[in-house]
Amino acid sequence: MQLKNDLILRAARGEKTERTPVWMMRQAGRILPEYRAVRNSLSGFIELVKTPQFAAEVTVQPVDILGVDAAIIFSDILVIPEAMGCPYEMVEKRGPTFPKTIKTEKDIDELRVADGETDLGYVIEAIKLTNKELAGRVPLIGFAGAPWTLFSYMVEGSGSKTFSKARGFLYTEPALAHKALEKITQSTISYLKAQVKAGAHMLQIFDSWAGVLPPQHYREFSLTYIRKICEAIPEVPVTVFAKGAFFALDEIGQLPCATVGLDWNMDVAESRAKVGASKTLQGNLDPCALYGSFAEIEKATKGMLKAFGSQRHIANLGHGVYPDTDPEKVKCFIETVKEYNHG
Repeated sequence: MQLKNDLILRAARGEKTERTPVWMMRQAGRILPEYRAVRNSLSGFIELVKTPQFAAEVTVQPVDILGVDAAIIFSDILVIPEAMGCPYEMVEKRGPTFPKTIKTEKDIDELRVADGETDLGYVIEAIKLTNKELAGRVPLIGFAGAPWTLFSYMVEGSGSKTFSKARGFLYTEPALAHKALEKITQSTISYLKAQVKAGAHMLQIFDSWAGVLPPQHYREFSLTYIRKICEAIPEVPVTVFAKGAFFALDEIGQLPCATVGLDWNMDVAESRAKVGASKTLQGNLDPCALYGSFAEIEKATKGMLKAFGSQRHIANLGHGVYPDTDPEKVKCFIETVKEYNHG
Protein backbone atom coordinates (compact mmCIF):
# COMPACT_ATOMS: atom_id res chain seq x y z
CA MET A 1 0.00 0.00 0.00
CA GLN A 2 1.28 3.45 -0.97
CA LEU A 3 1.82 5.65 2.09
CA LYS A 4 0.26 9.11 1.97
CA ASN A 5 2.75 10.37 4.59
CA ASP A 6 6.20 8.74 4.51
CA LEU A 7 8.10 11.60 6.20
CA ILE A 8 9.42 9.48 9.04
CA LEU A 9 10.76 6.80 6.68
CA ARG A 10 12.47 9.37 4.48
CA ALA A 11 13.99 11.05 7.55
CA ALA A 12 15.25 7.67 8.82
CA ARG A 13 16.86 6.92 5.45
CA GLY A 14 18.49 10.35 5.32
CA GLU A 15 16.39 11.55 2.40
CA LYS A 16 15.24 15.18 2.15
CA THR A 17 12.05 16.04 4.05
CA GLU A 18 9.92 19.16 3.69
CA ARG A 19 9.52 19.32 7.47
CA THR A 20 10.57 17.38 10.58
CA PRO A 21 8.38 14.33 11.25
CA VAL A 22 7.03 13.83 14.79
CA TRP A 23 5.66 11.03 16.95
CA MET A 24 5.90 10.20 20.66
CA MET A 25 6.85 7.20 22.70
CA ARG A 26 3.79 6.00 24.69
CA GLN A 27 1.53 8.14 22.48
CA ALA A 28 -1.08 5.36 22.54
CA GLY A 29 -1.95 5.31 26.21
CA ARG A 30 -3.13 6.92 29.37
CA ILE A 31 -2.99 10.54 28.23
CA LEU A 32 -6.03 9.88 26.00
CA PRO A 33 -9.54 9.50 27.50
CA GLU A 34 -10.38 7.42 24.42
CA TYR A 35 -7.65 4.93 25.41
CA ARG A 36 -8.89 4.79 29.01
CA ALA A 37 -12.42 4.01 27.78
CA VAL A 38 -11.13 0.97 25.85
CA ARG A 39 -8.87 -0.16 28.70
CA ASN A 40 -11.68 0.17 31.29
CA SER A 41 -13.91 -2.09 29.21
CA LEU A 42 -11.40 -4.93 29.70
CA SER A 43 -9.83 -6.77 32.64
CA GLY A 44 -6.64 -4.75 32.33
CA PHE A 45 -3.49 -3.95 30.37
CA ILE A 46 -2.52 -7.51 29.43
CA GLU A 47 -5.94 -8.31 27.97
CA LEU A 48 -5.68 -5.13 25.89
CA VAL A 49 -2.24 -6.15 24.57
CA LYS A 50 -3.50 -9.66 23.73
CA THR A 51 -6.74 -8.64 21.97
CA PRO A 52 -5.76 -7.62 18.42
CA GLN A 53 -8.85 -5.53 17.58
CA PHE A 54 -8.50 -3.42 20.74
CA ALA A 55 -4.70 -3.13 20.43
CA ALA A 56 -5.23 -1.91 16.84
CA GLU A 57 -7.91 0.57 17.96
CA VAL A 58 -5.69 2.24 20.56
CA THR A 59 -2.71 2.22 18.16
CA VAL A 60 -4.67 4.32 15.66
CA GLN A 61 -6.14 6.75 18.25
CA PRO A 62 -3.13 9.13 18.41
CA VAL A 63 -3.02 9.36 14.61
CA ASP A 64 -6.66 10.52 14.59
CA ILE A 65 -6.58 12.62 17.78
CA LEU A 66 -3.04 14.04 17.99
CA GLY A 67 -1.99 14.13 14.33
CA VAL A 68 1.32 12.29 14.70
CA ASP A 69 3.33 11.20 11.63
CA ALA A 70 3.54 7.53 12.66
CA ALA A 71 1.65 4.95 14.68
CA ILE A 72 3.47 2.55 17.01
CA ILE A 73 1.83 -0.80 17.66
CA PHE A 74 0.27 -1.01 21.13
CA SER A 75 2.07 -3.80 22.94
CA ASP A 76 4.66 -4.33 25.68
CA ILE A 77 8.34 -5.25 25.64
CA LEU A 78 7.62 -8.07 28.12
CA VAL A 79 5.67 -10.18 25.64
CA ILE A 80 9.00 -11.80 24.65
CA PRO A 81 9.86 -13.18 28.13
CA GLU A 82 6.30 -14.48 28.37
CA ALA A 83 6.57 -16.20 24.97
CA MET A 84 9.83 -17.78 26.17
CA GLY A 85 8.12 -19.27 29.25
CA CYS A 86 8.67 -16.46 31.76
CA PRO A 87 5.22 -14.84 32.13
CA TYR A 88 4.59 -11.47 33.74
CA GLU A 89 1.71 -9.79 35.57
CA MET A 90 0.89 -6.08 35.45
CA VAL A 91 0.19 -4.87 38.98
CA GLU A 92 -1.65 -1.54 39.27
CA LYS A 93 0.63 1.26 40.55
CA ARG A 94 3.56 -1.19 40.81
CA GLY A 95 4.18 -2.15 37.22
CA PRO A 96 5.29 -5.52 35.85
CA THR A 97 6.16 -8.42 38.13
CA PHE A 98 7.49 -11.88 37.29
CA PRO A 99 6.25 -14.70 39.56
CA LYS A 100 9.16 -16.86 38.33
CA THR A 101 12.65 -15.41 37.72
CA ILE A 102 15.93 -16.64 36.24
CA LYS A 103 18.30 -17.84 38.97
CA THR A 104 20.04 -20.98 37.70
CA GLU A 105 21.27 -22.69 34.53
CA LYS A 106 18.21 -24.96 34.71
CA ASP A 107 15.95 -21.88 34.56
CA ILE A 108 17.75 -20.72 31.42
CA ASP A 109 17.67 -24.20 29.85
CA GLU A 110 13.89 -24.25 30.37
CA LEU A 111 13.44 -21.02 28.40
CA ARG A 112 12.42 -21.67 24.81
CA VAL A 113 13.36 -19.57 21.79
CA ALA A 114 10.06 -17.93 20.89
CA ASP A 115 8.61 -18.06 17.38
CA GLY A 116 7.38 -14.59 16.41
CA GLU A 117 4.51 -15.75 14.21
CA THR A 118 3.06 -18.48 16.42
CA ASP A 119 3.97 -17.54 20.02
CA LEU A 120 3.24 -13.84 19.45
CA GLY A 121 0.52 -14.16 16.85
CA TYR A 122 -1.73 -11.70 18.70
CA VAL A 123 0.77 -8.86 18.09
CA ILE A 124 1.20 -9.91 14.46
CA GLU A 125 -2.59 -9.90 13.98
CA ALA A 126 -2.80 -6.46 15.65
CA ILE A 127 -0.22 -5.13 13.14
CA LYS A 128 -2.28 -6.42 10.20
CA LEU A 129 -5.52 -4.95 11.59
CA THR A 130 -3.82 -1.61 12.35
CA ASN A 131 -2.49 -1.28 8.80
CA LYS A 132 -5.99 -1.92 7.43
CA GLU A 133 -7.36 0.79 9.71
CA LEU A 134 -4.56 3.24 8.87
CA ALA A 135 -5.15 2.69 5.15
CA GLY A 136 -1.74 4.13 4.28
CA ARG A 137 -2.20 7.41 6.18
CA VAL A 138 1.07 7.02 8.13
CA PRO A 139 3.70 4.31 8.66
CA LEU A 140 3.41 1.79 11.48
CA ILE A 141 6.34 1.29 13.86
CA GLY A 142 6.95 -2.12 15.42
CA PHE A 143 9.19 -2.62 18.44
CA ALA A 144 10.86 -4.89 20.97
CA GLY A 145 12.88 -4.52 24.13
CA ALA A 146 16.65 -4.86 23.92
CA PRO A 147 17.90 -8.22 25.26
CA TRP A 148 19.67 -6.67 28.28
CA THR A 149 16.52 -4.79 29.32
CA LEU A 150 14.39 -7.96 29.02
CA PHE A 151 17.03 -10.01 30.86
CA SER A 152 17.11 -7.44 33.67
CA TYR A 153 13.36 -7.90 34.30
CA MET A 154 13.62 -11.71 34.03
CA VAL A 155 16.33 -11.81 36.72
CA GLU A 156 15.10 -8.96 38.94
CA GLY A 157 11.43 -9.98 38.84
CA SER A 158 10.16 -6.40 38.60
CA GLY A 159 11.27 -2.86 37.91
CA SER A 160 14.05 -1.55 40.14
CA LYS A 161 16.05 1.59 40.85
CA THR A 162 19.34 -0.32 40.76
CA PHE A 163 18.69 -3.70 39.05
CA SER A 164 21.32 -5.02 41.47
CA LYS A 165 20.27 -8.68 41.04
CA ALA A 166 20.51 -8.46 37.25
CA ARG A 167 23.76 -6.49 37.34
CA GLY A 168 25.19 -8.84 39.96
CA PHE A 169 24.36 -11.83 37.73
CA LEU A 170 26.74 -10.42 35.07
CA TYR A 171 29.60 -10.58 37.60
CA THR A 172 28.74 -13.93 39.22
CA GLU A 173 27.46 -15.90 36.20
CA PRO A 174 28.69 -14.20 33.01
CA ALA A 175 28.54 -17.38 30.88
CA LEU A 176 24.95 -18.05 31.97
CA ALA A 177 24.03 -14.42 31.30
CA HIS A 178 25.33 -14.78 27.73
CA LYS A 179 23.39 -18.04 27.32
CA ALA A 180 20.14 -16.33 28.37
CA LEU A 181 20.83 -13.20 26.30
CA GLU A 182 21.44 -15.32 23.19
CA LYS A 183 18.05 -17.02 23.61
CA ILE A 184 16.35 -13.66 24.14
CA THR A 185 18.13 -12.28 21.05
CA GLN A 186 17.03 -15.16 18.81
CA SER A 187 13.45 -14.79 20.09
CA THR A 188 13.55 -11.05 19.41
CA ILE A 189 14.89 -11.49 15.87
CA SER A 190 12.09 -13.96 15.08
CA TYR A 191 9.52 -11.58 16.58
CA LEU A 192 10.73 -8.48 14.73
CA LYS A 193 10.99 -10.35 11.42
CA ALA A 194 7.36 -11.43 11.89
CA GLN A 195 6.39 -7.80 12.57
CA VAL A 196 8.05 -6.68 9.32
CA LYS A 197 6.37 -9.51 7.39
CA ALA A 198 3.00 -8.43 8.86
CA GLY A 199 3.52 -4.83 7.70
CA ALA A 200 5.63 -2.87 10.20
CA HIS A 201 7.39 -0.13 8.18
CA MET A 202 10.02 0.65 10.80
CA LEU A 203 11.26 -0.87 14.08
CA GLN A 204 12.48 0.48 17.40
CA ILE A 205 14.62 -1.34 19.96
CA PHE A 206 14.04 -0.04 23.50
CA ASP A 207 17.03 -0.44 25.83
CA SER A 208 15.25 1.14 28.78
CA TRP A 209 17.84 0.09 31.37
CA ALA A 210 20.99 0.76 29.33
CA GLY A 211 22.05 3.48 31.75
CA VAL A 212 22.40 1.21 34.80
CA LEU A 213 25.38 -0.70 33.36
CA PRO A 214 29.05 0.33 33.48
CA PRO A 215 30.48 0.95 29.98
CA GLN A 216 32.42 -2.33 29.70
CA HIS A 217 29.37 -4.39 30.67
CA TYR A 218 27.15 -2.40 28.33
CA ARG A 219 29.47 -3.26 25.44
CA GLU A 220 29.63 -6.94 26.34
CA PHE A 221 26.10 -7.71 27.54
CA SER A 222 23.97 -5.26 25.57
CA LEU A 223 25.53 -3.78 22.44
CA THR A 224 26.72 -7.21 21.26
CA TYR A 225 23.13 -8.42 21.11
CA ILE A 226 21.59 -5.22 19.75
CA ARG A 227 24.12 -5.45 16.90
CA LYS A 228 22.98 -9.03 16.13
CA ILE A 229 19.36 -7.84 15.92
CA CYS A 230 20.21 -4.88 13.66
CA GLU A 231 22.29 -7.10 11.38
CA ALA A 232 19.46 -9.65 11.11
CA ILE A 233 16.84 -7.11 9.98
CA PRO A 234 18.03 -5.02 7.02
CA GLU A 235 14.54 -4.83 5.44
CA VAL A 236 13.27 -1.70 7.26
CA PRO A 237 14.84 1.23 9.16
CA VAL A 238 15.69 0.36 12.77
CA THR A 239 15.93 2.86 15.63
CA VAL A 240 18.02 2.08 18.73
CA PHE A 241 16.88 3.98 21.83
CA ALA A 242 19.26 3.30 24.72
CA LYS A 243 18.16 5.41 27.68
CA GLY A 244 21.03 6.76 29.73
CA ALA A 245 23.75 5.31 27.46
CA PHE A 246 25.45 8.65 26.72
CA PHE A 247 28.79 6.88 27.38
CA ALA A 248 28.19 4.54 24.42
CA LEU A 249 26.88 6.94 21.76
CA ASP A 250 29.95 6.63 19.55
CA GLU A 251 29.59 2.81 19.58
CA ILE A 252 25.81 3.00 19.07
CA GLY A 253 26.60 5.22 16.07
CA GLN A 254 28.53 2.29 14.55
CA LEU A 255 25.57 -0.12 14.74
CA PRO A 256 23.86 -1.02 11.44
CA CYS A 257 20.74 0.93 12.40
CA ALA A 258 19.17 3.93 10.66
CA THR A 259 18.25 6.05 13.68
CA VAL A 260 19.57 6.68 17.19
CA GLY A 261 17.11 7.84 19.84
CA LEU A 262 18.34 10.38 22.40
CA ASP A 263 16.96 10.83 25.88
CA TRP A 264 16.46 14.32 27.31
CA ASN A 265 19.81 14.30 29.17
CA MET A 266 21.81 13.94 25.96
CA ASP A 267 23.22 17.12 24.41
CA VAL A 268 22.24 17.37 20.74
CA ALA A 269 25.52 18.76 19.33
CA GLU A 270 27.66 16.37 21.38
CA SER A 271 25.45 13.41 20.41
CA ARG A 272 25.62 14.32 16.72
CA ALA A 273 29.42 14.52 16.93
CA LYS A 274 29.60 11.08 18.56
CA VAL A 275 26.98 9.32 16.42
CA GLY A 276 28.21 10.86 13.18
CA ALA A 277 26.47 12.36 10.16
CA SER A 278 25.33 9.07 8.58
CA LYS A 279 22.58 8.36 11.13
CA THR A 280 19.27 10.09 11.83
CA LEU A 281 18.72 11.30 15.40
CA GLN A 282 15.40 11.02 17.23
CA GLY A 283 14.23 12.98 20.25
CA ASN A 284 14.65 14.52 22.66
CA LEU A 285 12.38 17.03 24.42
CA ASP A 286 12.12 16.51 28.18
CA PRO A 287 8.65 14.97 28.75
CA CYS A 288 8.26 17.38 31.69
CA ALA A 289 8.44 20.32 29.25
CA LEU A 290 4.82 19.41 28.40
CA TYR A 291 3.76 20.48 31.91
CA GLY A 292 4.67 24.08 30.99
CA SER A 293 2.39 26.73 29.50
CA PHE A 294 1.54 26.57 25.79
CA ALA A 295 4.01 29.41 25.16
CA GLU A 296 6.75 27.58 27.09
CA ILE A 297 6.09 24.32 25.20
CA GLU A 298 6.30 26.17 21.90
CA LYS A 299 9.57 27.83 22.92
CA ALA A 300 11.15 24.57 24.16
CA THR A 301 10.06 22.69 21.03
CA LYS A 302 11.45 25.36 18.70
CA GLY A 303 14.72 25.34 20.65
CA MET A 304 14.97 21.56 20.20
CA LEU A 305 14.22 21.77 16.46
CA LYS A 306 16.81 24.48 15.96
CA ALA A 307 19.45 22.38 17.78
CA PHE A 308 18.82 19.32 15.57
CA GLY A 309 18.58 21.20 12.27
CA SER A 310 16.34 20.59 9.29
CA GLN A 311 17.46 17.12 8.17
CA ARG A 312 18.13 13.67 9.66
CA HIS A 313 15.90 14.37 12.66
CA ILE A 314 12.69 12.74 13.90
CA ALA A 315 11.07 14.86 16.61
CA ASN A 316 10.06 12.99 19.76
CA LEU A 317 10.29 13.25 23.51
CA GLY A 318 13.39 12.01 25.32
CA HIS A 319 11.26 9.24 26.86
CA GLY A 320 7.59 8.21 26.91
CA VAL A 321 4.94 10.87 27.47
CA TYR A 322 3.87 10.89 31.14
CA PRO A 323 0.31 9.69 31.85
CA ASP A 324 -0.84 12.89 33.59
CA THR A 325 0.09 15.12 30.61
CA ASP A 326 -2.72 17.26 29.18
CA PRO A 327 -3.51 16.03 25.64
CA GLU A 328 -3.89 19.68 24.55
CA LYS A 329 -0.27 20.29 25.61
CA VAL A 330 0.77 17.24 23.58
CA LYS A 331 -1.07 18.67 20.56
CA CYS A 332 0.78 21.96 21.09
CA PHE A 333 4.13 20.10 20.87
CA ILE A 334 3.09 18.21 17.73
CA GLU A 335 1.63 21.23 15.97
CA THR A 336 4.70 23.35 16.80
CA VAL A 337 6.90 20.72 15.13
CA LYS A 338 4.65 20.52 12.08
CA GLU A 339 4.48 24.29 11.62
CA TYR A 340 8.16 25.02 12.26
CA ASN A 341 10.12 26.47 9.38
CA HIS A 342 13.86 25.86 9.58
CA GLY A 343 14.38 28.71 7.15
